[in-house]
Amino acid sequence: MIIDFTVKNFRSFKGEQFISFVASNYDKSLPDNLIDPQLEGKEFTSIRLLKGLALYGANAAGKTNTLFALRYLGHMVENSATELDEGDPTGVEPFALDAGTAKEPSEFILRFVVEGVRYHFVLVVDKTRILFESLSAFPKGREQVWYERTWEDDKESYSWQPGRSTGYRRDNNLVKYTRSNALYLSTAVKFADAQLKPIYLWFKEKLQFLRLSADFPPLSPRFTVEKILQDANERARVTRLLQHADIGILSARASERVMTRKDFPKELPDEFVGEFIKNKHFEIELGHRGTEGREYPLPWEQESTGTQKFFSLAGPWLDILENGYFASLDEIESSIHPSMVSALLKLFFAKETNRNGAQILFTTHNPLLLDTDVVRRDQVWFADKDDEGSTHLYPLTDYKPRNTESLVRGYMAGRYGAVPFIPNGLLAESI
Repeated sequence: MIIDFTVKNFRSFKGEQFISFVASNYDKSLPDNLIDPQLEGKEFTSIRLLKGLALYGANAAGKTNTLFALRYLGHMVENSATELDEGDPTGVEPFALDAGTAKEPSEFILRFVVEGVRYHFVLVVDKTRILFESLSAFPKGREQVWYERTWEDDKESYSWQPGRSTGYRRDNNLVKYTRSNALYLSTAVKFADAQLKPIYLWFKEKLQFLRLSADFPPLSPRFTVEKILQDANERARVTRLLQHADIGILSARASERVMTRKDFPKELPDEFVGEFIKNKHFEIELGHRGTEGREYPLPWEQESTGTQKFFSLAGPWLDILENGYFASLDEIESSIHPSMVSALLKLFFAKETNRNGAQILFTTHNPLLLDTDVVRRDQVWFADKDDEGSTHLYPLTDYKPRNTESLVRGYMAGRYGAVPFIPNGLLAESI
């Protein structure tokens, strides 16, 4: 579970920006939308975490960059020790609209919970090396600094603190193997550090990134298909979700299709065909309700884009709930009706179906969610850019809207910002 996340000098973020899953103590609505992490420590014993945040904003305001910042951090933890060679760039993208920030480091701070223990992870990185990395654990509410790694320019080497950590034994041999562009957390687990492995696996397995927007490769139906083929129980779960979506689907079937050279035009190169044949291919057939209540099967190619996206999302959605993942989902409403989005979120927030602490951070343009019984007011955040192109993140609760106030009307009127400002229309200059 994520408590909060801070980012600075990354993509459209120039100054330090912060987004939090800590619930407001003043909002008593929709208690099912909350998780009790049961943390120890004076300031954390009473906190509740939100199962999801909705991030609103105009196009190019920085919503997606919020997800990318979290994704970059997860990618560095998972892959920096195995994918990068000494001297390779770190892949970080500093704020590009200021001549000074290109040479400054990017910063990431994540506070999260793994197996009931709170952790704080900090990364400061430039385009060539890790400048600072630290991990602290709070097993009984009191901080244990497991390690701090700081680059010192004058010595052209790293200093490591503390000399002797409470709760963690740092292997000095692994320190020697940690490259300047790789995280110690990633390197230590590569060399079988059992203590750091649960934290590493949380980053690798629990952080999921999905994208439904039209400018991105479509979400593959493969995962949902494999759940259908897994066993009868999984097939029933997926089918029930499709049936409740009110898109006229009664059943879902899939089978693996074995491809041969005969299935491809002769002019295609054998190397291309061979690579394609190696991969698994499936035939999907959805049964639709027709006249007199009869079921009529339709092949995948005849399904609408919305149905294809919903089917492709069904498997990952159920998997996220079952395993307690943290999901980042860009443009949740893309080709999916707002009522269907509301139904998916209600399923996500219900305590009967979300029993393992799953969380979601999703971007949206759909204002209709604001005046529903789906999301709490402290679950609504905004992304907006200032005149210099820098993204700012802020919660709806900063505006202290009245309980009787229409949030849809206020948002569309620009009261909370995070909407396009086009006073004279797109053609004003031409006219």
